[in-house]
Amino acid sequence: MARAIDRLLDTVTRTLHVLRDNDIPCALTGDYAMYARGGPVTEVHSEVDVLVRPADLARGLSALAAAGLRPPLPIADPERTTLYDHDIRVDLVSRPNYRPVTDELLDRADALLLGSTAAPVVTVADFLVDELIVADPHRLDFTRLLHIARELRAQIDWGRVRAETGASPYARAFLGLLDDLGVSDGRCEQGSTAV
Repeated sequence: MARAIDRLLDTVTRTLHVLRDNDIPCALTGDYAMYARGGPVTEVHSEVDVLVRPADLARGLSALAAAGLRPPLPIADPERTTLYDHDIRVDLVSRPNYRPVTDELLDRADALLLGSTAAPVVTVADFLVDELIVADPHRLDFTRLLHIARELRAQIDWGRVRAETGASPYARAFLGLLDDLGVSDGRCEQGSTAV
């Protein structure tokens, strides 16, 4: 029986190939993208998140459904559409956390080797920005993000993360914690130790 991570890789590869073959720019995001960048695997979720521009969402959905992914019920959220490859959830996302996917965001994605194919993967900074701008009193468990930031710190454009999340007191608190722990590029407080 195939391992869960291998089955996810098959779904990722299939999804990205179908979108690419239909000239739909896209980039892998979410926990699997951070794993592809060398980040930690806290849990293997049966979920793949792919960014597409808002104008390409309907076309991407049609292409993936034609390729055999199970299409969703009537679309309830025009910014995120869910299909299924057997039991693996594939989310096409055009507005992660209320920000539209742009050509600039997709252009920043790096082509990384996933299995035997190169695939566009969002930057760690873009991933963190999307996670941090929605932090609120009900979403304050930063454990997962702390592990990702610690493992992938050398890949992070800290200036961009700070600039794009500066309005959020929760994001500033998280970045301050990373500064104090010596994970980010910020000042470490005297007497603190790096993680």
